[in-house]
Amino acid sequence: MWPLIGGLKGEWFPATLPQSSMKSLTGYKVFISIALILGDGLYNFLKIFYSTARNIHSRRKSNHLKTYPDDQNKAIDDLKRNEVFVRESIPLWVACVGYIIFSIISIIVIPLMFPQLKWYYVVVAYIFAPSLSFCNAYGAGLTDMNMAYNYGKVALFVLAAMSGKENGVVAGLVGCGLIKSIVSISSDLMHDFKTGHLTLTSPRSMLLSQAIGTVMGCIVAPLTFFLFYKVFDVGNPDGEYKAPYAIVYRNMAILGVEGFSALPQHCLQLCYGFFAFAIAANLARDLSPKHVRNWIPLPMAIAVPFLVGAYFAIDMCLGSLVVFAWHKLDKKKAGLMVPAMASGLICGDGLWLLPSSLLALFKVRPPICMSFFPSKG
Repeated sequence: MWPLIGGLKGEWFPATLPQSSMKSLTGYKVFISIALILGDGLYNFLKIFYSTARNIHSRRKSNHLKTYPDDQNKAIDDLKRNEVFVRESIPLWVACVGYIIFSIISIIVIPLMFPQLKWYYVVVAYIFAPSLSFCNAYGAGLTDMNMAYNYGKVALFVLAAMSGKENGVVAGLVGCGLIKSIVSISSDLMHDFKTGHLTLTSPRSMLLSQAIGTVMGCIVAPLTFFLFYKVFDVGNPDGEYKAPYAIVYRNMAILGVEGFSALPQHCLQLCYGFFAFAIAANLARDLSPKHVRNWIPLPMAIAVPFLVGAYFAIDMCLGSLVVFAWHKLDKKKAGLMVPAMASGLICGDGLWLLPSSLLALFKVRPPICMSFFPSKG
């Protein structure tokens, strides 16, 4: 598509604009990616909301409100898990007091850090967050999909539109991060407590570990970010670390502030088409039989290469090819070992970033040039 759209320079967009301008070729890349991401997110959000509502309705209709059957029908290990989990449960007042304290801190601190986001927006966010968190946690339990980013996108558009042109972009981005963080942690905690239940771990120990990890993250995460930011050219569209989602979310905020006037010519029509394609592709995957479903592309996996380039798609294609071949050779072993292999690849790639960053700090940059000369005599 990009050579075709690039060939329309001077017709669809001014030839004098640089390619990096949002009114030029980059605008088509970014906003078409946004259309795919929003279409995919909206479909999955509605799908999970429907599954959640149907599940709650069926449970109320059957009056099957107990989480576990009668103890007499439970195995000994399940009874022991339930006993440990209930005995070490966290009192409701602790949760309420903690939420109120952290809400007050956020209402005071966040507007000081980001004056564009008014304190009353933070209050509203903390009022609606518990209900959104419940919906996200329940939906994640049913489908294993965390929809926090989609809740954040809704907050982004609403706050960007309400805050006006002067403050809308920053207010929308900060509000998006706030809602996403609150809603996301609910499903994460649910998964962690479920793991604690299965492993006979005290919920109080789990919560204390989460608190320690959060404090560590408040120190480690900023240091890691500034290390990355200092060493690598983060956010450069032509660099190694393009930070595509930073570009996507920023332009979502711009779209919320300026409306469709932020789009280059004919981009809106293309966005409509790709938004519809994302919904149609998801619908086809859900309605098709399994042997057909595996050949229908994922809109989210299409959206990222749209923005960052083909290398991402090539990586995913090679990985899928290895998995496909492994399943053909030994299906049983592949089913057990593929997650372990994927975890090893992800871990190895992540661990290499630390020595890579240290080498970059000392100005050691690949490739290392070597010269070979014929031996004398």
